[in-house]
Amino acid sequence: MLNKNEILSRTNGGLDVFRYYLNVEFRIGRNFLNPLYKDSKASCNIFYDRHKQYYRMKDFGDDTYSGDCFALVGNIHRLDCKSASGFIEILSIINRDLNLSLDERDKANIQTQSSKSISPPKKNDPEPPLIQQQVKPYKITRKEFSTKELNFWNQSGITHDVLKQYKVISLMDFSSKNNNDKPFSIESTTDEPIFAYLGKSRIKLYRPFSNPRFMYAGEPEEYYCFGLEQLPAKGDVLFITGGERDVLTLATHGFHAICFNSESSNIPKRIIHKLVYRFKHIVILYDVDKTGLSCSQKHYQLLREFDVKRLLLPMDGSKKEKDITDYFRLGYKRGDFLQLFVEHLDNLYSETMAVLKSCEIDFSNPPASVKTIISINDVPLGTQGNLLCITGGEGSGKSNYAGSLISGAIGDKIQSIDSLGTSVDANLKNKALLLYDTEQSEVQLYKNSLNILKRSKQKRLPDYFKAYCLTGMSRNERLQAIVQSMDKYYYEFGGIHMVIIDGIADLIGSANDETESLRIVDELYRLAGIYKTCIICVLHFVPNGLKLRGHLGSELQRKAAAIVSIEKDDDPNISVIKALKVRDGSPLDVPLIQFAWDKEVGMHCYLGEKTKEEKDKRKENELLNVARSIFRIKPFLSYLELAEELQQVMDVRERTAKSYIKFMREKEIIIKDPSNDSIFILGQLK
Repeated sequence: MLNKNEILSRTNGGLDVFRYYLNVEFRIGRNFLNPLYKDSKASCNIFYDRHKQYYRMKDFGDDTYSGDCFALVGNIHRLDCKSASGFIEILSIINRDLNLSLDERDKANIQTQSSKSISPPKKNDPEPPLIQQQVKPYKITRKEFSTKELNFWNQSGITHDVLKQYKVISLMDFSSKNNNDKPFSIESTTDEPIFAYLGKSRIKLYRPFSNPRFMYAGEPEEYYCFGLEQLPAKGDVLFITGGERDVLTLATHGFHAICFNSESSNIPKRIIHKLVYRFKHIVILYDVDKTGLSCSQKHYQLLREFDVKRLLLPMDGSKKEKDITDYFRLGYKRGDFLQLFVEHLDNLYSETMAVLKSCEIDFSNPPASVKTIISINDVPLGTQGNLLCITGGEGSGKSNYAGSLISGAIGDKIQSIDSLGTSVDANLKNKALLLYDTEQSEVQLYKNSLNILKRSKQKRLPDYFKAYCLTGMSRNERLQAIVQSMDKYYYEFGGIHMVIIDGIADLIGSANDETESLRIVDELYRLAGIYKTCIICVLHFVPNGLKLRGHLGSELQRKAAAIVSIEKDDDPNISVIKALKVRDGSPLDVPLIQFAWDKEVGMHCYLGEKTKEEKDKRKENELLNVARSIFRIKPFLSYLELAEELQQVMDVRERTAKSYIKFMREKEIIIKDPSNDSIFILGQLK
């Protein structure tokens, strides 16, 4: 029956109507901004009228919006609440929008309304509780599910265990009082069973073959959410459906789902906000009939801020083909529904997947081998598409070593070029060779360039070699200049052989700025891959053992294919090149290279490798320092635990870590615990 009292009964005294049309989060008795106009001061509130026993709105900013839920709808649709025809139209609108399924053929007890019949509450009145609607007594008689009733649920696979889990019961009878306070009762029959969904303080009757299908009793709740209690703490996908039976169907097939009172009911954003942190995807899965499509689109727009998705079932929207229960009843399986969801994600992520397709490894067509540009004793240090980091303290010879790499690339294979013990692939195709200096003056860079020419044994510096002093630019301008000039020279010279940035830390504000460090290293790594070149980054840091300091150092440690450190030897006139990281192999197995200034030739010259004894001593000292740092945190470790720690601390592979363990045992850096032969402890070294 379409009348005022029935609508108030179905909408929690009109509260659901206010929530639906206002579309804002509000609390009973608390002021909020009226969304129906440009309200600048929160002076509007919803309160419970104890005399009339339903909810009303009071707007102290614009009193024309004050009144009950019918007055609100009248204001929105410009209908006169005081006229019979206007009020009938308002009732029809509410019945349609909130999907109350009331019979409009019998519009009995129609009463005209006054939007200002109740004066505003006094300021000294206490704030009413969230719900103060009078609760009429009711009585139920429970019974066991009959075979026919279980068969009804089993049509979509819903089992007795699922019904029990979701507190769904079968009733023998139900009795209560109607809106006119007259007692009534209904009884279950074989053809018209009565089921009930039990809430905390509310009961909802489901009569699938009767009219009305749904009835409500008990204390109204601020919001109704079926299935919320049964959700896990964490999950992948959560579906919001239009009804309880759909929730049960999805649960039966292994999916998480909830529903609110109906498809048109307001979905509280505070609930979705909490669920977003528990589920990767929240998907609206309403009926595909006219009402369901309209409501799902509306909620999809209202909940866009939570990245809520909307999935449509492939059905015609008729009475027997409109919801997920019908979907499974028609013979579709769990795998079919999963595939439907995967296809939905394919559509959502189509652009990303198209881009990602080009990054997919084609195992039938292996990529071309990476060309090595810089190496020591056949150990690759600088390769195409990668970064090489050169680090060391002040005056250790980093810039001179970087210059020797340029000389090796400029020189030809006929003449022997002293590239300080490092093999450099000659630039036979005359690709661009770029040097960017962010620290030294223009005069010093000019002198260094002359030394490069002298070492390369060429008559003049080639056109493809470009050297730039960037000290006069701001830090932001430097990176832009590097990026744009690399792009130009890549096309001008048919490629880029090698790039050296002498002072990478001067491209950002602080080497300890994590965000900036990530950005600059990612950008340089991206450029190395695009132009298939090796970008050499000179970092003016004193390394701590095998590790680089600061966020910039940590990021280079992670992304660079190799890191070499230039350090002063015991003899301050000699510099030593040692590897801190190599992507393939152990840095401690790379020989220690020595070079020093030669007055006769007027440049730094290669002095050969350090002896095996010195190399082993360096390896022993480095591993001792690493072992001390590891066992300082945990005094004993198993073999596997120690191997994992070495892999993480030294950034090496499992095979290399195991070789280090063998070496440390031989040197008694670590020993087995006398009381437990399966764990290692730090050796008693002086």
